[in-house]
Parts: sequence; C-alpha cells; structure tokens
Amino acid sequence: MNDTYLKKIVYIANICINIEFWLLYFKTATTVVISKLNKDSYNIPKSFRPIVLLNTNGKLIEKVISNYLQFHIISNGFLDPNQLGGIKQCSTTDAGIYLTYLIHTGWLK
Repeated sequence: MNDTYLKKIVYIANICINIEFWLLYFKTATTVVISKLNKDSYNIPKSFRPIVLLNTNGKLIEKVISNYLQFHIISNGFLDPNQLGGIKQCSTTDAGIYLTYLIHTGWLK
C-alpha cells in the first residue's frame, strides 16, 4: 500500500471521527449466494451459502478507527491491564500465562 493512499484513508477516518458520521456508502452490503459443492439436492436452502460483501475501503477505515481508539484507550489507562481479549499484541498465550499465574498464586495462599 503506498503512502498517498494510506494518508487518504487516515484523513477520511479522522473526518468520520470529527463529524461523528459514518457514510452510508460504507454501510451498504451486497449478499452473494453461492451453491455448496456435492449436495444431493439444490431445492433446499441448506444447499447454498450466503456471503455478505462490504465495501473494502469502509472496512479499512473501520480498522484505522479501531486501532486509533484502542491506542488511546490503552495509553490513557482506560482499560484494565488484565483485559486480553480483542487487544492488539495480546494472544491466547498471554491469557494462558496470566491464568497459570493466578492458579500458582492461589496455590501459594
């Protein structure tokens, strides 16, 4: 991704935050129905799979806004340090290590 495109995406994300508005264009979804392979009968709905397609630029701008909010929430201490789910740089391994720590601390008590 080139810098010009990235700067434009960040610019649009900042505008969306500043005016507190999300463009309808980014909310519009298209549903495509595809058939599943090797089904006995294509007369029943379970033989098909609907896939929802969203605007790629909208998804990218959402990601920029999400990262922006997460950074500010963490850097200003609004998030509990033990919150691991849905946070960048926090994995299942981190949760497992913390759980192991809690168990070992409980055993010591």
